[in-house]
Amino acid sequence: MKRTFAILLLTIVTVVAAAQRTTTSRRPVNIILIVADDLGYGDLGCYGQQKIATPHIDRLAATGMRFTQFYAGTTVCAPSRASLMTGMHTGHAAIRGNRGFKPEGQFPLPDSALTIAKVLKKAGYTTGAFGKWGMGYPGSGGAPLKQGVDRFFGYNCQTEAHNYYPDHLWDNDQRVEFPGNRTSDSLYSGDKIHAEAMKWLRAQGKKPFFLFLPYTLPHGDLDVPRDSVYRRYVQLFNEPPLKASTVSKGRFEPYPHAAFAAMVTRLDRYVGEIYQYVQRSGQADNTLIIFTSDNGPHKEDGGDPTFFNGNGGLRGIKRDLYEGGIRVPFIANWKGVVQPGTQQEQPAAWWDLFPTFSELALILVWKPIDGLSIVPALTGGVQAPHPYFYWEFHEQNGKQAVRWGKWKGVRLNVSKEADGPIELYDLTVDPAEQHNIATAHPDIVQQIAAYMREAHVADVNWPLLPGEKKTE
Repeated sequence: MKRTFAILLLTIVTVVAAAQRTTTSRRPVNIILIVADDLGYGDLGCYGQQKIATPHIDRLAATGMRFTQFYAGTTVCAPSRASLMTGMHTGHAAIRGNRGFKPEGQFPLPDSALTIAKVLKKAGYTTGAFGKWGMGYPGSGGAPLKQGVDRFFGYNCQTEAHNYYPDHLWDNDQRVEFPGNRTSDSLYSGDKIHAEAMKWLRAQGKKPFFLFLPYTLPHGDLDVPRDSVYRRYVQLFNEPPLKASTVSKGRFEPYPHAAFAAMVTRLDRYVGEIYQYVQRSGQADNTLIIFTSDNGPHKEDGGDPTFFNGNGGLRGIKRDLYEGGIRVPFIANWKGVVQPGTQQEQPAAWWDLFPTFSELALILVWKPIDGLSIVPALTGGVQAPHPYFYWEFHEQNGKQAVRWGKWKGVRLNVSKEADGPIELYDLTVDPAEQHNIATAHPDIVQQIAAYMREAHVADVNWPLLPGEKKTE
């Protein structure tokens, strides 16, 4: 309770201080949050990628700030998004794993959830979300329109989002049919979603807006129009085509390396169009653009992070709590405020975006959350550090991880053994987590174990530890 109060007090103090700093602008800041799907830390040119062209995102970084130790909410889609929207890490969030509902949709955020979209909407922002939602099936309390979104277009269900030529998408709470996709590849969902987002963006006037863009690219199944970019990658990689018999499920893609690269480059084109519009519209000095990803790179449905070095040399991929599964690209661009060409090395996480956006909107949120505003980091001030970062993952027998300063602790198989061994890594000298030094630092391991106990609050919907029951 004392720690929760301390975090709440620190959040309030930070918000008040930032609000005082930003009132000189006399207007709330527009926010554009672009989220790639399963894009790894090393999948962009500005993060070291050598095989995929991402000129527009690289320019976003060159004219903005690139974070080198930014973390997703967790290592898979739905809980990572819930962490972002609520400012809670996965030890406290209402969604802690991927769980589907029939006929389509995921386990929902409750009606009572306080999302950043709700907060911004109440403060006078127009809010739009275009892409993949994954936080509540149609008609549930977690559906976009019930969580603060004025306009939604895209996939409600992340399972449906594996198909890039779907027979339907959702426009608010109305199902939009695409009958042509039932017989041929007629309409590519990524292009349609982006077009609707651009139309919405152009329609915004002087009223402040929050544009959430959880694009589906480059998540599997790998699929992209066979345009000149795709063909260029086929030639560049010179990969032999797969045979359909080698693919056990999903859509058949004969040139998966070319398809993945072309999907990333297509996403890069979307980002370029958004950036160019903001610059030309005269709103660049009052619009924060953020680009990030929801977790590490995938090795499924055609993904090959080894070929692309998608985790940037870090250990692990999607579904791991090692750095490669949770450390993600994060770029912030704001003309005249964020210093161009800068790099931020202080760790931060997705649950920090809730208080960050609240500050920029000049809003005080009197609710305990796990996030700390990164406005100081963006504006060249002194950034308050987290006491620690926490993640949990509810698949593969359960996993927990803590980052505490330079130390990283990872515990596996927690669903079978709550107090099992903790691996320990010093990220300052071993960012790839190759050398487990737990036996040399029992006091550090003991402290990390205490943080794991403190951070995880039991929930009947998401049992993690053996014999766990919901706490009241």
